Amino acid sequence: MEFACSHVVCNLRSDEAASTGVSLIEQNYDNIVAAKEQEVPPPLPPRRLRKPRPTSLPLPPLPPLPTFQCPPTKLSLPPPVPPRLDKLEGESRLKANVNVVSLSIGNLVNISQASNMPIFQSPVKCGKCGAALSCLSSMKKNVWVCEFCGRENSVDDSGKRVFVGQRAGERSDDLYLPNQSDDDYQNLENTLVVFCVDISGSMSVTTEVTSSSGSPAYISRLQGIQDALQMALSSLLQHSPHRRVALVTFNDEVVIYGDGTGTPLTLRDWALVDYDHIWQQGVNYPIPHCIAETYHQLIKRVKELMEHGATCLGPAALASVALASRYPGSKVVLCTDGRANIGLGEMEQTSSLSSPHLTSYFYKQLALQAVESGVIVSVMTFEGTDCRLAEVGRMADTTGGRVNIVSIGTVATEIQSASMDNVLATGATLTLLASDGVYFPYMDESNHKLVTEIGNVTEGLEITFQFAVKKEFNTIFLQRKALPFQVQLIFKTRDQQRVTRIITVQRPVTICSRIWAGSLNMAVLGVHCAQLCASLTMEGRVGEAQRQLKVQQDLLKQISKQRPIQKEESVYGNWMETISSICDDITTESSGLSDEAAKVVYQMKRASSVSSIIDSNTAERQKKKTRKKKALVEGM
Repeated sequence: MEFACSHVVCNLRSDEAASTGVSLIEQNYDNIVAAKEQEVPPPLPPRRLRKPRPTSLPLPPLPPLPTFQCPPTKLSLPPPVPPRLDKLEGESRLKANVNVVSLSIGNLVNISQASNMPIFQSPVKCGKCGAALSCLSSMKKNVWVCEFCGRENSVDDSGKRVFVGQRAGERSDDLYLPNQSDDDYQNLENTLVVFCVDISGSMSVTTEVTSSSGSPAYISRLQGIQDALQMALSSLLQHSPHRRVALVTFNDEVVIYGDGTGTPLTLRDWALVDYDHIWQQGVNYPIPHCIAETYHQLIKRVKELMEHGATCLGPAALASVALASRYPGSKVVLCTDGRANIGLGEMEQTSSLSSPHLTSYFYKQLALQAVESGVIVSVMTFEGTDCRLAEVGRMADTTGGRVNIVSIGTVATEIQSASMDNVLATGATLTLLASDGVYFPYMDESNHKLVTEIGNVTEGLEITFQFAVKKEFNTIFLQRKALPFQVQLIFKTRDQQRVTRIITVQRPVTICSRIWAGSLNMAVLGVHCAQLCASLTMEGRVGEAQRQLKVQQDLLKQISKQRPIQKEESVYGNWMETISSICDDITTESSGLSDEAAKVVYQMKRASSVSSIIDSNTAERQKKKTRKKKALVEGM
């Protein structure tokens, strides 16, 4: 749990929310950095009057004064009023909400690194808000007054043992592992990869490439996919020989090949518009065997593919998710080059029975069903095509998969990356608790408790939230020493073990004028800005996304004036400029997102800090070195 600011910042203004109609109660922070006082010139020295010199000669008489009327003298103006301190150009008023917390979910579910943590069977929770007993709790005579909502809870002997086992302090990190039977165990490699491939007529489009001899050659999109699949199957055979692999193709019909050893199942005509029928056919299809047993059959099926017909993308995606749903942590890799134009999820139907709302609903519903089954869907399209990636990409965005646009030269790398076994946990649910009087803008503006369904957790997953203090609680909180925060993360590990991890911390409280902008955590603010503005853009709230971008860009300028921006921190500024240009294009053209823009926005929704990306790349390089050493030892 990482905060953007060292303190919880109060004294916010919320009187503008009602007039804007924005879900966020806009907060302006009176964080004014003192400007330099204007230099005042030194006072003039007093005039010295010259005394008349003595003389012995008589003075001549003075001439008569001329008769004229003196012009009216102008009244002297008062000195100018010095400018107000809060209006000077040198001011630094924070208009962004710096109450932001970042949670590295990918690290939190990795309990293999938590060997030294205290482990309990079940937490003791408050009967009102659900907060767990922690190191910040105080108990008198078996009564615990919840530090989050103030309710009095009676604690039995087992709860007292948990309380005694927790160390007092400002932070606690506890694991809760309930007793489970051996029936709940699942083999870590007992997951499934389903390659869902478009073989419609448009996949025959060719691209010029350079052959190994240096002469130009032309390769169709399907040939590029076939080469990429053969490389992916070889990689899986070498590194994960026990993983199960299945193949599904689609044009104007869906063909489920499974592991390639059985009779293919074909869905066509009326079956392409029957959601329940397609799901049942996928679930009931024979379970694929591991790649070590089916490699040659799958390679043969891939080589025999031919392109023709339309694009029933929706039914194929549904059948693939159903096929993978029997094994939590399984993956579906969807490759296409065209817009769905037949069956469920079609996007080119002109009849009155089809509408954009129904199309959007289908992909949302399928994504939610995939999350419930622990299936991760990745979507990739070819560059230069229009696949309505903003709609189809919802499946990947919701399930934790990848969204990308590939070329003939990059499709093999992307397919291998999407099929990598990087699933850490499934069925994850996050609960974030703060003191009563705190709320969560854009999420829950009436409650101090936020519950979020995460679903599948992959390596590097990072989630950010912003919180704020209700206006009537500012004075109350400023009288406290600190405010408590608690994260409750419930998830299933790869071996289907149910785990609860609870982290409790407290943060001091202050007012805005005591916060130095140079001390803010730019990584947390930058990732949150990218995730929030990308989400607002996908929801169609482009105007609000632009306002948030402007505020965050101004904050970045303020930070740069007070301290040098590190090289890795400049990435966050580039993110803001990228999303800002996408929002400007949408506003100017008054149209939806292009495939290229949708790819960028979906990637921004799952942005993570630069440091975590560097750590992930370093770990991946270390894994590759280990594999090479292992291969050399086995070869000897």
